Amino acid sequence: MVEPIEAVVFDAYGTLFDVHSVIRRCEQLFPGRGESLSRLWRSKQLEYTWLRSLMGRYEDFESVTRAALSYSCRSLELALDDRARQSLMEEYRELSPYAEVPSALQSLRGRKLAILSNGSPDMLQAVVRKAGLEPLLHAVFSVDPLRIFKPHPSVYQLAVDQLGVRREEIAFVSSNYWDASGATSFGFRTFWINRTGAQPDELGHAPQRSLKRLDELPQALAAS
Repeated sequence: MVEPIEAVVFDAYGTLFDVHSVIRRCEQLFPGRGESLSRLWRSKQLEYTWLRSLMGRYEDFESVTRAALSYSCRSLELALDDRARQSLMEEYRELSPYAEVPSALQSLRGRKLAILSNGSPDMLQAVVRKAGLEPLLHAVFSVDPLRIFKPHPSVYQLAVDQLGVRREEIAFVSSNYWDASGATSFGFRTFWINRTGAQPDELGHAPQRSLKRLDELPQALAAS
């Protein structure tokens, strides 16, 4: 018997919020280099979360994001002064939600809806508030109390413990394949938002469904 889905848990960065909406500010500060900076910054940001988890040397996501920015600018030979650094870091508190996000969340009302993110609590609160998503969410969970990043199983357990539902009753949604794979391994029913047509990684735990946009999720949940 398939358990009914009682809660839907979303990754934040890249799933609800477009991390590359920072390109505009990157381009203003470094004309012609905005996209390359944004993409390297995001890549190193993720890499640093994994490496710090493996090292057992946790620093919060804001610190990791700042370090990744410094590396990226140095690597691309871009002069990053304090004012530019602060301006770019502030962008992570004002990331644009994908266009379909508010209506998709609205259509899922009736279930517990939550964010489970590597983001620091202050960063998450700011970006959720800026996007006007607070009324649509039951909770926003950060890895910060655990002091380890996704895809460690303890992070997914946090959602189970805090929401008070069994893992089999949770649908987990992420645009990051490694995250969806980690959640699948943990025991969530998972949905990968593959907006770019990316190839799935070979991690041995494939998500239940692959979707192109978040507004495909309500129908996918009804069919699951």
